[in-house]
Amino acid sequence: MALSLKDIKTPIASEMNEFEKKFRASMKTKVLLLDKIMSYIVKRKGKQMRPMFVFLSAGTCGEITESTYRGASLIELLHTATLVHDDVVDDANYRRGFFSINALWKNKIAVLVGDYLLSRGLLLSVDNEDYDLLKIVSSAVKEMSEGELLQMEKTRHLDITEDVYYEIIRQKTASLVASCCAVGACSSGCENGTITHMRDFGEKIGMAFQMKDDLFDYSDMEIGKPVGIDIKEKKITLPLIKALESASWSDRRRIKRIIGKDSKSRQNVNEVIEFVKASGGIDYARGVMMKFYQEALDILEKFEDSIYKRSLADLVQFTIERNK
Repeated sequence: MALSLKDIKTPIASEMNEFEKKFRASMKTKVLLLDKIMSYIVKRKGKQMRPMFVFLSAGTCGEITESTYRGASLIELLHTATLVHDDVVDDANYRRGFFSINALWKNKIAVLVGDYLLSRGLLLSVDNEDYDLLKIVSSAVKEMSEGELLQMEKTRHLDITEDVYYEIIRQKTASLVASCCAVGACSSGCENGTITHMRDFGEKIGMAFQMKDDLFDYSDMEIGKPVGIDIKEKKITLPLIKALESASWSDRRRIKRIIGKDSKSRQNVNEVIEFVKASGGIDYARGVMMKFYQEALDILEKFEDSIYKRSLADLVQFTIERNK
């Protein structure tokens, strides 16, 4: 039977409900326009996997504390700030099926909203002297920015190697999941070695999560992300990297020309997808994804058995088996 997030959330259901209230409170403001936008952001929340990783990690390592709630809020505030700014940079009108902040209130207001969210996160930590948590999350935001810029730099020249791809997704995606798990562990009051183990666990999951997302680009399923969107945006991911690596010189030149100049047409996108499928690139990427998944489970095995640990393992499985 397929796993559901509702079932996985069972051990922390009351904590997640309490977190919702605390998170809403952390976004309150006396400025009416800003308060309206904050309410809109809260209403369009996604699967809430980030706070789930925080609470389940805390429970796996020790006890869920008030610091755990603040850590989860900090991650949500700083991450939401980066998403608001990303939508401005990408000129994106939608986020998770909803209109983006910049689409509804224009770029200037969206940038200021992102700044506000960032400042709320910083103040939440500083006011409560959660400096260790702030350091963990700030490092992740720094890495996410570096990863995005590295991808932009490499995409321009279509010269992303397998090693560069791993570094990009480690910074862009895995660093945030790693920070969720490290914040959870840190908030439970455990020792530094345990925090490091949980951070490594989160990084492995983040790598596998992004690879799963990249594989959707070559999927025949109807999912939230349009098939071929990475190709249209000239993003070189592992299935394509592996396919190009084993291709003939003429095929490599042809596919790179399509991606560089003619990647908007559906016919050309389909040609790239079929090229990758025929080359074994998808099977290779799926194998690497499963390797990271298994490495994460191996790290989790070091922790004592508990309802939190079992749900954390289920959450890991969900990230690999999800269909959107």
